[in-house]
Amino acid sequence: MRCWAGLRVGVMIWGLLGLFWATVAVADPITDKIEKERKVLEQLKDQIEEARKQADKAGKKRESLLQGIQTLDERVLHYRQAHQEISRKLRKKDQEIEVINEQLAGLRVSVRERRDAILARLRVQYMEGRFGYWKTLLTSDSYGDFQRRLQYLSAVSERDYALMGTFRADMTRMEQAERQREEARVGMLSYKQSTEKQLTEMKSVKKEKKVYLTKITHEKESYEHALQELERSASRIDSLLRELETRRRAAAVRPPTGGIAPRGVKGALPWPADGSIISFFGRQKHPTFNTYVQRRGIEIKTVEGSAIHAVMSGSVVYADWLKGYGLVIILDHANGFFSLYAHASKILATVGAQVGAGQAIGETGDTGMTGENTLYFELREGAEPLDPLQWLARR
Repeated sequence: MRCWAGLRVGVMIWGLLGLFWATVAVADPITDKIEKERKVLEQLKDQIEEARKQADKAGKKRESLLQGIQTLDERVLHYRQAHQEISRKLRKKDQEIEVINEQLAGLRVSVRERRDAILARLRVQYMEGRFGYWKTLLTSDSYGDFQRRLQYLSAVSERDYALMGTFRADMTRMEQAERQREEARVGMLSYKQSTEKQLTEMKSVKKEKKVYLTKITHEKESYEHALQELERSASRIDSLLRELETRRRAAAVRPPTGGIAPRGVKGALPWPADGSIISFFGRQKHPTFNTYVQRRGIEIKTVEGSAIHAVMSGSVVYADWLKGYGLVIILDHANGFFSLYAHASKILATVGAQVGAGQAIGETGDTGMTGENTLYFELREGAEPLDPLQWLARR
């Protein structure tokens, strides 16, 4: 009985093992398929993530076209300011050398005169011989004459001693002045090398910006994205001016005493900068892409560093960077009118400052989306753009 029982248990065990292996054999293909599908999904997920990253990167690149220009402009301004500072130090060194040269000229005259006096005294002493002083004393007629001669010789001796001391002091001062001049010359040479380096760097960055602008203006997609960014910057200006106009109306601000009322001087406002107009107000067509843009102002081609003048008295409400426009100054004329000046290389007025008509508020440059030295000028009534040529004096 026990043998039959053991045999039945053994058969059951082998049956279960067979069932197990059969199940495993069936499950293997399913497991492999699931594993393969999982790997495919992971690969697809990686591809989607990479595509998203590329899309984000491309989007950021498009969004940063004008930021790229501003970054280059900031680098140019850094080198320009460094160059101006070094040039200032160079002029100071030049003045220092000029002062030292004047001192040296005076010292040389003084040394020459004292040297001639010393040589004259030496000739006299040589002619008198070693015992010249004694001869003078021994030929005295009386004790009183001896005393007088002794006092005279003492005075002559003191004078000779003082002459030698002054001569040595002048020689020392002249040597010091020569060393100072040499040090100034070395410093001047160092400043010249530094200023040349700054100029080289500035030219390099300007060239880089020119290439960058060429790429934007000659690639339709880049150009259109740049225009979109410019439009956003223009909208920011509109919002700022509308907000200022709203605040003014709420506060019932009156025009400042002595201020110019534009309606009385239409066609007589002073020009914001000297130069020729290269871009007009209104609808403009791109020469390559057959697209149109609406310009809210005019562009005046200028010499770099020319003064930017306020066309009317007013207060500075904005003086900072603005994408696409470069360095920008906006004036509130407290009579419903605003004026905007862009592409500046330097801002000379601070926010909140009161400026008079014709006052210099900045210097012209090529910051922003421009490849040459220009001033972009807008005149607004509230947030509404006006054609500046109808308000500026005829030339």
